Amino acid sequence: MPNAFNQKIIDEFRAHHGRLSGPFEGARLLLLTTTGARTGAPHTTPVGHLPDGGERVLVIASAGGSPRHPDWYRNLLVHPEVTVESGVFTYRARAGVLTGEERDLAFARAVEADPGWQAYQDKTDRVIPVVALYNITQGGPGDIAADSPGEAIRLVHDVFRRELALIREEMAAGGGSTLGAQLRVNCLTLCQGLHNHHAGEDTMLFPFLADRHPQLAPVLERLRAEHDRVAVLVADLRRAVSGEHPDPAAARAEVDRLTAALEAHLAYEEEQLVPTLDAR
Repeated sequence: MPNAFNQKIIDEFRAHHGRLSGPFEGARLLLLTTTGARTGAPHTTPVGHLPDGGERVLVIASAGGSPRHPDWYRNLLVHPEVTVESGVFTYRARAGVLTGEERDLAFARAVEADPGWQAYQDKTDRVIPVVALYNITQGGPGDIAADSPGEAIRLVHDVFRRELALIREEMAAGGGSTLGAQLRVNCLTLCQGLHNHHAGEDTMLFPFLADRHPQLAPVLERLRAEHDRVAVLVADLRRAVSGEHPDPAAARAEVDRLTAALEAHLAYEEEQLVPTLDAR
């Protein structure tokens, strides 16, 4: 059973699809459910995470700098299959502990994004583990916490809105002449997520709607054209954050362009498709 502090976070996280208030507002958190190493019982813990491309996310077993590894980390060493709740999606994942240079580079990225991780490391003699969580859900990103198809669309859209807002805040906070490694990964993860989402709509949702609601043909044609436009902007952002010495100003400009285009696209899609998707 989680302690009272964690339980409050878990309840709010689930009730508001990953949105939190207070000190965790805007934080990248997920709920990690592990199997007890000794008891075999499920244990759910809110943990911070780092985007790390489309195939995995990273979590750090800091325990606030405690000399002892957190329980969830000891659990997954014995039972590496876990459940992840992102706020929108719930999926099964396989946990793998990073080692050597891979661990050190990932931890350095975390410190670059939030110096608090280094403060935790400085408090303890143990090397704080970094764990990769690999999505092993078959046939998609996982189960979505929505009561209707229209709500599902809105929730997925909100994921992209929130991530773009976080990236813009992180870019504004950086203020330097370099683009941080973790921020570059955040951008590239967003790019991959947008590509996957739009590819899924183009191949599954839009043909489904075209077959059952032919009156939506002009809407779907416009949405496909907007997907092509967003794909160009995503490619521009990829180029802006890639390479040996990316230009922060250029990256900020591309994020702003993508944000403006995507906000308009998402709003139009919700306006045109949600009523049809939610019609009984």
